[in-house]
Amino acid sequence: MTGRNQTIVSEFLLLGLPIKSEHQNLFYVLFLAMYVTTVLGNLLIIVLICLDPHLHTPMYLFLSNLSFSDLCFSSVTMPKLLQNMQSQDLSIPYAGCLTQMYFFLFFADLEDFLLVAMAYDRYVAICFPLHYTTIMSPRLCLFLVVLPWVLTTFHAMLHTLLMARLHFCEDNVIPHFFCDMSALLKLSCSDTRVNELVIFITGGLILVIPFLLIITSYAQIVSSTLKIPSARGIRKAFSTCGSHLTVVSLFYGTVIGLYLCPSANNSTVKETVMATMYTVVTPMLNPFIYSLRNRDMKGALGRVFWRKKAPFSL
Repeated sequence: MTGRNQTIVSEFLLLGLPIKSEHQNLFYVLFLAMYVTTVLGNLLIIVLICLDPHLHTPMYLFLSNLSFSDLCFSSVTMPKLLQNMQSQDLSIPYAGCLTQMYFFLFFADLEDFLLVAMAYDRYVAICFPLHYTTIMSPRLCLFLVVLPWVLTTFHAMLHTLLMARLHFCEDNVIPHFFCDMSALLKLSCSDTRVNELVIFITGGLILVIPFLLIITSYAQIVSSTLKIPSARGIRKAFSTCGSHLTVVSLFYGTVIGLYLCPSANNSTVKETVMATMYTVVTPMLNPFIYSLRNRDMKGALGRVFWRKKAPFSL
């Protein structure tokens, strides 16, 4: 520690994705298409939910917030990644790096909490259908939306302030395509034990507890569903939850595999590819999952576009 150069770092270098130079343009087009698809797909869901009164329900209130979170989550990393793929300047200012880290944590945590709210909504809808409107009151729905925004604000700010107190010396190269918190800790020449302890504690609170709550909700849903005498009722119950379960599997599968079950054999390339899954691929797939598997969204799409075209038809 003491032997390292004490020059203060004013910027970092993001190495980006491990792509060969001859394939750079191909991957640039691919990631640009994925980002545009993410933005348009999630914007479409938000617009449909706002315009169609049939979708003004608790489930779609949570879904609109999830789509907004996905849109922003992808926008935190993708523009800089695309810029670096077409530029020789891989630098990001120190303040810009901390800002990116803050919003990355904020929207990742927000998605985490919103998935819990959606699981609870499905639990009430299937296990207590006659009391659904009473339980999922406007006040509770507002609470389940506002609380994640408040919690994620404080959690992201905590890690950002703890990172800001660290010193960074000569080494400023981040082997990643964004300012990942673990990568920054490895570059610091300060004592990072406090940061690591906070990450360990809050990681359990932010990731493990919500994941267990989701698992518990769906265990109760499966238990209640098996009591339904008709096969049609079982299919309807599982179709209602199918989209959400797919999203939960995509999000938690990659995050838990990367952060909670790390392997000593994990290379930087493998970690970068896994990070790409939940920062780029998952936000892009969510609109397709919710629109293609959801008859309400398909119906809303038809009603909104039909309403726009109706005045011009005879």
